[in-house]
Formats: sequence, C-alpha cells, structure tokens
Amino acid sequence: MNDASSSPSTERQMLERVLLATIEEQRRARRWKIFFRFAWLAVIVFAVLTWFKGAAGPHLGGPGRHTALVDIRGLIDSEGESSAENIVDSLRSAFLDPRTAGVVIRISSPGGSPVQSGIIYQEIRRLRAKHPDIPLHAVVEEVCASGGYYIAAAADRIYVDQASLVGSIGVLMDGFGFSDVMKKFGVERRLITAGENKAFLDMFSPQSEAHRAHAQLMLNEIHRQFIDAVRAGRGDRLKDDPQIFSGLVWTGARSIELGLADGLGSLSSVARDVFQVEEIVDFSRHENLADRLARRFGAQAVQSVNAALQGIAAAVTLR
Repeated sequence: MNDASSSPSTERQMLERVLLATIEEQRRARRWKIFFRFAWLAVIVFAVLTWFKGAAGPHLGGPGRHTALVDIRGLIDSEGESSAENIVDSLRSAFLDPRTAGVVIRISSPGGSPVQSGIIYQEIRRLRAKHPDIPLHAVVEEVCASGGYYIAAAADRIYVDQASLVGSIGVLMDGFGFSDVMKKFGVERRLITAGENKAFLDMFSPQSEAHRAHAQLMLNEIHRQFIDAVRAGRGDRLKDDPQIFSGLVWTGARSIELGLADGLGSLSSVARDVFQVEEIVDFSRHENLADRLARRFGAQAVQSVNAALQGIAAAVTLR
C-alpha cells in the first residue's frame, strides 16, 4: 500500500519540479531577451549620438577667444579622415565660429591624392580671402610631404620642427608589369577592347612607348599644377633653387633656409606666441561608427563599377 500510495505523490513532486524548472527557464530566457534588447538599444543610441556629435561639429569651448585646430593626418584620400570633405567642413566650421582668433592646420602626412589636396588648397585660399582678419598657419609635425605640403603652401605661414621632413614636390605613378611572367608560365592574355588605347597601363600587357609618353605628359601636367600652387602660396619666400621642385625631401631646419617654411614652432607655441590665444579648440572631424559603416557599405556597393578607373587614379599620387 505504501508503494502504491507514494507513487502518485512522487510523480506529482517530479511534475512540480519539472514545471518549476520550466518556469524558471522561461524567466531566465525572458531576462536574457530583455537584456539583449536593451544592449542593442544602447548600441543604436550610441551610434546615433556619435553621428550627431560628428555632424554637429566640435564643442566650441568657453566664452573667450580660442585658436581653432584642424588636423590633417595620414594619407590624404577620399575614403579616410583626411579627405577633402572632412577637412573642408572642419575649416569652414573653424572660420565661421565668431570666437576663432586664428586657425592652425596641423599636418603629419606623406601626401596622397592630388585631387583631394587641390580641393583643400583652394578652399583654404577662398576662406582666407573671405575672412581676412582670421590668420591661418600650418604647423608641421613629423612629415609634411607632397600632397601634405601642397595643402600647407596655402597657409599664411608654415612652422616646422627642425627634424620634420618637408617637401617632396613631385608626382609619381607606380604599378607592376606581368607580361614577361605570363609568357614564362605560358599564360595567354585575352583582352578585347573598343578603342585603341582602352588598355592604357594594363599591367598584363607590354607597355608601349606611346602609352608611357602619354603617362609622362599627365604627370608633368600635374607636377606643373603642384609647382604653380606652391609658388602662388609661398611667393618671394622661395629661394631660387631648382632642386626645390625635384621631389627631394628636406629637414625642417633646411626647409626654412629654402623658403619652404617660415620658422620653428608647434601648435602650442603658435597659439601662445603668434595668436596670443592659448585656448585650443579642435574642429577636426574624426571618423565615427556611423561614418565607418556608411563608408564600408558604400564602397562595397560601387566597388565593381569603379574598379577599373580607380586602379589608374589611385596610381597617381603626390608623394
């Protein structure tokens, strides 16, 4: 009897345990679901706030006057932080702020796209003409070469460290040729074009003298544009030395002697001693999460369309 009477009770207890365990598991699952919902909400809110922060520009600081800073770092290209879009937006914000006593573009760049550099150069000259009471000086840190110097030449004055690397006023187009390698391994290049020069600079075809000459003409033209921009910006300060435009790089100390720079200085010394406004406000646009995602997916969307043209354009650099 005891065994018979205890069996339903035991089954009932086991059933209760199973039900309680099921309920606890459901509660735990609901808690994790709520947690993940809040986590995703936090990520979305953070991304939105970061985007608004980047779109709205930098904090404008206190009520007094300030030195406005715009950083140009790394490669100058359309896809990075030092793109013309980012730098131009930063410069406009700096000049439009009524508390800006002067603008410093701090440069540490080996160069990059001549197009992006040219856009920034022209915008600096436009803003200087539109706001003649706001000086703009360039401060060089480690490197201000090629496209970086193209931009610096638009400034009122250029300050360097004595060990900075300055110059490289030249243009290059680089690439590889694999036609001999393909012959060695018995690989046949099957290329069909409409237009006798459509395969211009194709790395798998032998380079013709006509194509090489045309590429040299393009480089010479861009180099002349670069030289004209430097002469317009530096004027009579440049020494009469043909090596200045040969693509060579000099130390900061030597660049002052050649007229490529005006003196020794840093961001803090220019703010303190030249503008006499020590407070510095950074107007640089820094890449945020939303920018990175948009750039990544946008690049993937157009990659197949632009691949051929980008190969040639990317090969031409001011460095």
